[in-house]
Amino acid sequence: MRVLVKGAGVAGLTVAWQLYRHGFRVTLAEQADKAGAGASGFAGGMLAPWCERESAEEPVLTLGRLAADWWEAALPGHVNRGGTLVVAGGRDAGELDRFSRRTSGWEWLDEAAIAALEPDLAGRFRRALFFRQEAHLDPRQALAALAAGLEDARMRLMLGVTGEADLANCDRVIDCTGAAQIGRLPGLRGVRGEMLCIETGEVSLSRPVRLLHPRHPIYILPREKNRFMVGATMIESDDDGPISARSLMELLNAAYALHPAFGEARVTETGAGVRPAYPDNLPRVTQEGRTLHVNGLYRHGFLLAPAMAAEVARRLLTAQGQPERRAS
Repeated sequence: MRVLVKGAGVAGLTVAWQLYRHGFRVTLAEQADKAGAGASGFAGGMLAPWCERESAEEPVLTLGRLAADWWEAALPGHVNRGGTLVVAGGRDAGELDRFSRRTSGWEWLDEAAIAALEPDLAGRFRRALFFRQEAHLDPRQALAALAAGLEDARMRLMLGVTGEADLANCDRVIDCTGAAQIGRLPGLRGVRGEMLCIETGEVSLSRPVRLLHPRHPIYILPREKNRFMVGATMIESDDDGPISARSLMELLNAAYALHPAFGEARVTETGAGVRPAYPDNLPRVTQEGRTLHVNGLYRHGFLLAPAMAAEVARRLLTAQGQPERRAS
């Protein structure tokens, strides 16, 4: 079966990879001039289904708990399995109790255990929640590696095109164009997420740290070369313009609250992306003729894309009358 996948964000790349592993002939088309040029490139890359359960429905946990294994199988060495640390300032300490009641898979840490896990946070927080089973990756590196792997496998990766010219040469179309379908797919809306990247050699972290706050909880993720990503706002809007001054101040203030040394960090990048979401904030695979739409990944792109890719493969294998076989 010849398959055209439209969109080379996290959804399109994972679908293409999964279908390739199942033996389909895949062409991947991306309108931008590089893979991951949309909201996927501004993602945090947290593979944190237990933490996300705090504000998400049960399927986020059940579908996302194997995501780290999928990414490790597809891209060996890209997944950091250091877990997630969740902390709160003194006045917001009650947020930790609330967070613990809405999640599972955690263990309580005291000051000494926090310091052993993240030495640069020693003495800053009295207690924390540690989600040992969680993981993270660098989204841009992961997307680039997937794209490179597909090209090495001699798949067609076409950049700067919509793929419309190849419609006649394929049996099925998998539309993974995300926010481009807002206003077209029923119920799909945009949720704006903003982020910034900072650089400092004064702080070292080994894993994502979530700082709880009643108004603007944030996460800080370590990247290479003394860089950190700080995110992310959730604004009900499909505006993909530059980050707002208010969001910038809130993210910087929260980073400073985690560690004062972030106040001297250099801001190296700011960005905003529109994440498509359905009313229940869960992704869907829907059919329209010979086209399957994979959309609505909301803030869970890297976490839930593998499960959506597996669903697409299952449907196409069923259509061919083939039993599903396991694919990494």
